[in-house]
Amino acid sequence: MQEISTRKRIWGWYFFDWASQPYHTLLVTFVFGPFFAAVAADFFMGQGLADDAAKAQAQTIWSMCLTVTGLIIGFGGPFLGALADISGRRMPWILAFSVMYVIGAGGLWFMDPAGSNLTWMLISFGIGFIGAEFALIFINSQLPSLCNKDDVGKISGSGFAFGYLGGVISLFILLLLFVEQSNGKTLIGLDPAFGLDAATREGTRAVGPITALWFAVFMIPYFLWVRDGNRTGQRGSFGGAIQLVVQSLKNLRNRLSLASYLGSSMLYRDALNGLYGFGGVYARLVLDWEITSIGIFGIVAAISSALFCWFGGHADRRFGPKPVIVFSIIVLTMVCTIIVGMSREQLFGVQLATGSTLPDMIFFGCGVLIGGFGGILQATSRSLMVRHTNPDRPTESFGLYGLSGRATAFLAPALIGVATTLTGSARLGISPVVVLFILGLILLIWVRAEGDQE
Repeated sequence: MQEISTRKRIWGWYFFDWASQPYHTLLVTFVFGPFFAAVAADFFMGQGLADDAAKAQAQTIWSMCLTVTGLIIGFGGPFLGALADISGRRMPWILAFSVMYVIGAGGLWFMDPAGSNLTWMLISFGIGFIGAEFALIFINSQLPSLCNKDDVGKISGSGFAFGYLGGVISLFILLLLFVEQSNGKTLIGLDPAFGLDAATREGTRAVGPITALWFAVFMIPYFLWVRDGNRTGQRGSFGGAIQLVVQSLKNLRNRLSLASYLGSSMLYRDALNGLYGFGGVYARLVLDWEITSIGIFGIVAAISSALFCWFGGHADRRFGPKPVIVFSIIVLTMVCTIIVGMSREQLFGVQLATGSTLPDMIFFGCGVLIGGFGGILQATSRSLMVRHTNPDRPTESFGLYGLSGRATAFLAPALIGVATTLTGSARLGISPVVVLFILGLILLIWVRAEGDQE
């Protein structure tokens, strides 16, 4: 069999980001998430709840879904990673989780605009989301084998940039050809493509199967050009995996930098996922944006993510990942403070003129910064983890990284849900992410910039 070049392996690895990004761009943040929130809010109002209470309840059940999936991903990831390291086989796991991605995303077509099957749609969404996140653990573990340590940041940033570009293009396609506005037309005044019925929101519901098809097609280069490393010849077992994970956790006592980094990233990545998971919901429930407006906002955020990730990768190579991470967290904390202090009627307590567009302009600016520095934060975090990764057990190491990012992945959605319930406000419900960013920033004090490889 002809040897696959390093360049092809890297590009194949990039294509996972391109293929999988629409789950986050289209489903979590900019199309399905806000659509689900709007349907759920209307459903609860039909059940007799007042407007604000119905919106708060819609945000609460969305947060519950992200909480449950976060727990499953967080606590399952390290053990799956350890199993893969024992045998040296990752591709079968990636294939299995890819199937979950496709099934979960495709099932969202059956969303009832009247809200009769909210629970089933959350289950379908969760299946696909778990598949996407579990696959990512195995994909991340392949990064150290693609290049030397000095180029990790550049490749990680370029991968995220390529992925965000895929997210932008898929979002363009959805907005221009499928997602209907209140007048039944798409953003450019067309009926939804393929004769889809605007009255039953088929154009918007098509986001699920389109996301599934996108993934299935664009994973082909990955499966053609990326291969497993050498097999160990050992048979994996859950008992052995548990022993490896327990030993890795015990070893953290002697690795202050890694332990501090896992704790820090656990908090600030949780805060970032909270922003991604509720940004579109905030725009729909607080600012009353239509799905198409949220989609345009998503395009702006995704383009900024692609550009910032590329520059961030080069900044990582020049300055190292830690300073880039610190600066990104500071910017995102300031952005979150602005979002919490703003509504349609006021800005930090100052009343705005009726019909003022200032909140819309500010939120668009916030979207650029969230997309840009959020992308940089993800890419440089992956780079700093490589500097703390045991070369002999990369999947287990990234399983712990996945655990740190998901063990408390329930925390931001849960805190947002609690804050939303206590305040009765979807706007104030976002406030916990500010605290999570600040706590993550503090823990970075004990993280060594050059890493801590065993």
